Amino acid sequence: MKKYILVLGVIPLLFSCSGSKKAADQPVPEPDVEVVMPCSGADFFTNKKYFRAHNIGVSLDQVVSKKKALSNARADLAFSVNSLVELVVDSYVESSEFNNVEVLKEHFEGFSDKVIREELAGVKTICEKLTKTSEDKFKTYIAIELSAQKLVDKFHERMMKDDLLKIDYDYEKFKKAFEEEMQKLNS
Repeated sequence: MKKYILVLGVIPLLFSCSGSKKAADQPVPEPDVEVVMPCSGADFFTNKKYFRAHNIGVSLDQVVSKKKALSNARADLAFSVNSLVELVVDSYVESSEFNNVEVLKEHFEGFSDKVIREELAGVKTICEKLTKTSEDKFKTYIAIELSAQKLVDKFHERMMKDDLLKIDYDYEKFKKAFEEEMQKLNS
């Protein structure tokens, strides 16, 4: 009986020793490494003067990687501009004296989409970096910007040509609403 007790006492010790040996064989994880992404960071954020966006494109072809990065950045920029313009339109239209606010708002939104599409064609590239990955792929980092003032000016120019909007259009009121929304982006 003593032999059985001795064997039962030794077996758990064998398993516990083999378990610690497996843990000792495990590689120690590397410490975290900071990844620095070109064309990004605080210098590439939207501020009260510029709408900005950055993105990445990856491809086996250098030109395609740039096209992907630019297309992705433009899509991000368009989304940001559209979001802000919707807020400006809501604020501006609600404060207008136009009798049928719904009609004006709907007309204004369709109008603003056209202006934004036109202005996105004139974005400026403010940063572009090209790298090659270990898999022999090209990776393009890109950042673009669009002048907020140019956008406001384009709205003004187009509104002065639109009969429905021109009736109740107040440039100073529109610009003020626009600047207030841009200021919120900096907060």
